[in-house]
Amino acid sequence: MSPEAGCVLVADIGGTNARFALADLRAATPLDQASIDEYPVTQFASLADAAAHYLQERGASAHSGVFAVAGRVDGDEARITNHPWVISNSRTRAQLGFNELHLINDFVAQAMCIALLGNDDVVQVGGASWQPAGSDQPRNYCVLGPGTGLGVGGLVVRDGRNYPLATEGGHASFAPASPEQIRILEILSAQFGRVSNERLVCGPGLVNIHRALSEMAGTDPGLLQPSGVTAAAAEGDPVAVRAVEVFLEIFGAVAGDAVLVQGAWDGVFLTGGLVPRLLQQLQHSGFRQRFESKGRFSATMSQIPSMAIVHPNPGLLGAAAYALDMQRASLGATA
Repeated sequence: MSPEAGCVLVADIGGTNARFALADLRAATPLDQASIDEYPVTQFASLADAAAHYLQERGASAHSGVFAVAGRVDGDEARITNHPWVISNSRTRAQLGFNELHLINDFVAQAMCIALLGNDDVVQVGGASWQPAGSDQPRNYCVLGPGTGLGVGGLVVRDGRNYPLATEGGHASFAPASPEQIRILEILSAQFGRVSNERLVCGPGLVNIHRALSEMAGTDPGLLQPSGVTAAAAEGDPVAVRAVEVFLEIFGAVAGDAVLVQGAWDGVFLTGGLVPRLLQQLQHSGFRQRFESKGRFSATMSQIPSMAIVHPNPGLLGAAAYALDMQRASLGATA
């Protein structure tokens, strides 16, 4: 793929791995799946070094890039939350010889990927169905992703343009919905003070729920990782099974609240590292019941689609979607 073919270098940069791919903005499916490579971030001194290595290994060239990073983007600079890289847009652009470089938050990319999702990229959760819409149809979506933390974002589609909303909705306050959840809140409040949704709906949040339920049962689970809780649940451990159930119930309630807050009447998309691993449980859990249980808005909520993203690289897909949207904006400005 050459620059003349509309080649853009896209990246999804986390605290552990850096994923790169090429996107052809003239293709019907812009992200080139065959071009995806992944490297440990510790292998390189900087993001520019990693990107240059990828291009050299691929024998490819590009004049622009969209890099999604798991951290806050502040003006020219981005910091990876769980890695010491500090990324300067202008310096990285100069080192790579790019004409243009966009640094975007990883949940901006997760939101943007909705614009390129097809039916095979999602699994329906609940009774409400979803179909990809034309770019000329106005749409309001939200996206939630439990992983190391809880990411929350949105996508507003208007007049052929996609406007991603970067939020910190994962840090909204947790609202318990049962005596059991009230007791969990009391236990977590004693440890953390204020309890946000992220204290429960993420990998460490699953551990927090399991530990609270163990305390309520008068047992000590010891030190567990999220994978340990899900493994114990798969083996039928009753406390671990209930921890996963409570996790998914709270996830549903939080997703429903996000729809109400953002006015995301066209659907909510579920992403993040835990969603594919818990997909079967998600489809047979209390997620939808808690999602829809919104008092006078329950009937409305029952019509809102909730879709689990199963595309293997939604961050890269979203970076490609962002590049495509920037190109359309540029062409519109010069028309």
